[in-house]
Amino acid sequence: MDWKLELVIVPVSDVDRAKKFYTEQLGFAEDVDHRVGDSFRVVQLTPPGSACSISIGIGLTAAAPGSYQGTHLVVNDIEAAHAELVGRGVEVSEPFHFGPQGKQPGVSPGRGDFETFLSFEDPDGNGWTVQEVGRTSS
Repeated sequence: MDWKLELVIVPVSDVDRAKKFYTEQLGFAEDVDHRVGDSFRVVQLTPPGSACSISIGIGLTAAAPGSYQGTHLVVNDIEAAHAELVGRGVEVSEPFHFGPQGKQPGVSPGRGDFETFLSFEDPDGNGWTVQEVGRTSS
């Protein structure tokens, strides 16, 4: 049996502000924006190339806005991802590397998969991690 993760609910305080951040700054596709009165709204957003989406909204979760930390996005080129996020106006960390000596600033040229990261937060402080996996050689 396959168990596929398809949706993660991200708690936010201002749905329109968060929607703008995720679509305009991160480039997520808007799949759904549905509301029922003032007490329920669901906005489903999908990162480019992802089979898993996020939902933000009203009446979806009791979790506090900004309480989610470490949700991962995976890319095959951390430098390109960093440049794209900076170009879109996202406040993003410089890439960092995990290796035998622990967390190190910068990107090691001889790095292996799963070792290089960057991070950013949405407007509520939900923390995201971008991890490099499957780097293609240039």
